[in-house]
Amino acid sequence: MLNIDKMHHIAVICSDYSKSKDFYCHTLGFSLMAEYYRAERGSWKADLALNGQYMIELFSFPSPPERVSRPEACGLRHLAFSVQDLDLAITQLNKDGVECEDIRIDPYTGKRFTFFSDPDGLPLELYEQSL
Repeated sequence: MLNIDKMHHIAVICSDYSKSKDFYCHTLGFSLMAEYYRAERGSWKADLALNGQYMIELFSFPSPPERVSRPEACGLRHLAFSVQDLDLAITQLNKDGVECEDIRIDPYTGKRFTFFSDPDGLPLELYEQSL
């Protein structure tokens, strides 16, 4: 059995960044923790918190299509789960027949993460908190 600690974050790609940021921050009460413009992608990334707890990554992309596949389409991007040991978690998933993508490094935090899919193809992420 996989030993997931907690939900890490929910990533959402929006079609109108300003409108969505306003909705999450002012309508729903999330706080803007950090905001990055990613020039190489022509997109924004905002880290949003609820009651001081990091909850949502809000992304914009130039002209995102409606969701027909993953990963860069409008709507829910992926669900992320926090784990203490990414290598162990990947090994456990592989033993259960679940394939993971290559490990990546978050350019903002230096932390390691990987993606895999549920049976319906919903993108899921494991994000390593510490080793």
